[in-house]
Amino acid sequence: MKTLEIIGGQPLNGTVRIAGAKNSAVALIPAAILAEEKVTICNVPEITDTDALCEILEYLGVKVQRASESLVLDAENLINKEIPCSLSKKLRASYYFMGALLGKYKKVEMCFPGGCSIGSRPINLHLKGFESLGAKVTQDGDRYLVEASELKGANIYLDFASVGATINIMLAAVKAKGTTVIDNAAKEPEIVNVATFLNNMGAKITGAGTSTIKIRGVEHLTGCFHEVIPDRIEAGTYLIFGALCGNYLKIDNIIPEHLEALISKLDEIGVDLDIGQDYIVVSQAEKYRHVSLKTQTYPGFATDLQQPFMVLLTQCEGKSAVEETIYENRFMQVPYLNKMGASITTKDRKATVVGKTPLKGCTVKATDLRAGAALVAAGLIAKGKTTIKNVEHILRGYEQIVEKLTNVGAKIEIKEID
Repeated sequence: MKTLEIIGGQPLNGTVRIAGAKNSAVALIPAAILAEEKVTICNVPEITDTDALCEILEYLGVKVQRASESLVLDAENLINKEIPCSLSKKLRASYYFMGALLGKYKKVEMCFPGGCSIGSRPINLHLKGFESLGAKVTQDGDRYLVEASELKGANIYLDFASVGATINIMLAAVKAKGTTVIDNAAKEPEIVNVATFLNNMGAKITGAGTSTIKIRGVEHLTGCFHEVIPDRIEAGTYLIFGALCGNYLKIDNIIPEHLEALISKLDEIGVDLDIGQDYIVVSQAEKYRHVSLKTQTYPGFATDLQQPFMVLLTQCEGKSAVEETIYENRFMQVPYLNKMGASITTKDRKATVVGKTPLKGCTVKATDLRAGAALVAAGLIAKGKTTIKNVEHILRGYEQIVEKLTNVGAKIEIKEID
C-alpha cells in the first residue's frame, strides 16, 4: 500500500510539461484494434489507466510495444473473447472495447466497467446507441453480450451529451453500413482527437466538436500514426497548484483554448496569468475574490476540475458557491478539506465555501482521481505534513506527479506502508 506525503508551504517555480490527455488516450488505445495494420500512438501518458488497457489488449492477443511516450499496437492476431471482470473493473474506459469489438466483429462480451465512485454512471446511452445500429444487448448480472448480424447506420439522439457514449457509438459505427448521425453529441476536444484518429485510419467522420456528428461507414481501416492531444485536465490542475503557491510556474505543452472556462474563473478571482501560444505562466496573487461556479459539459467548466478548484476557493475572501451538475457524488473531497481547516458546507449538488481559511496537514484519503488531486492541492499549501492514503487513485490519471512537483520545488514523496 502506498501513501503520498507532502510538506506544505513550498513555492513552486519552474516548468511543468503536460502529458497526453488521459481521457483521449484511454479511447484511442481500444480504438486501435479497428485497424487492420499496425497503429502508432504517440504522446501517450504513462499512467495506470493506460497500463490497464494495454493489459486487456495483450489478453486479447494484440502485440503491444511501448517506447518512451509511444505505443505501437498490432491487432493482426487479436482473438475476440470475453473480457473478464478482473480486467474490465480496473477502469471505466474499458467500456470502449464494447464499441471497438462490436464495430470490428459484430460481437463483444465483457463485464461492466470499473472506475471512480463519483456517482451513478450507467452505460445505458452506449447500449441504446448499439441497439439503434442493429445490435442486441443481453445482460446477465454484470456481464454483457452485445451482438449483431449486421450493423446499419442510424440517427441517434443522446439524452445527455456523454463523452463516453459519443465515442463508443463512433467506434461501433465506423464500419457499419450506411450513415450514422449522432445528435446532441459531446463536444470535448477528446472527441475531436478520437475522430481524427479514426479518419487517419480511413473512417469518414465529420462534425466532431459540434453537437452533430456524421459517420459514413467504410469496409476497411488501415494503420496510421497519431498524436494524443495535451491533457487539459492535468494542465488545469497544475494551473490551480500555481494559483495556490506558484512563483512563476510555467505550464508547458498545452492548448490554452481548451482551458478557456477555467482561465475565465482564474481571471475572475484575480490570478496572475501570462498566456502564450502553448504555455501559461501562473503566479500566486496576494488576495483572491470569491466566485460562483457551475460545472457543465464542454466548453463549460469541467467537472474534473471542480474538486481541485474548490481548494483554491478556500483561499478566496468571502463566500463562494459551487454547483455540480454532472455527477452527484463529486464532493467527496469536502470532509477531508474540512478536516484540514476549510469551511465548506454541502447540500445535494451545491456547496458553499467560506474563505479565506488556513489549512493544516493531517491524514486524508483520496476517494477518487480528482478528489485526490484536490488533496494534493490542499497539501501543497497546508501547514505541516499531509499524508494521503489511496494514492492509487491519483496515479490513474496524473503522469509522474511526484517527479513533476518535486522538480518545481514541492516537498512530496510516495511511501510504501505495510
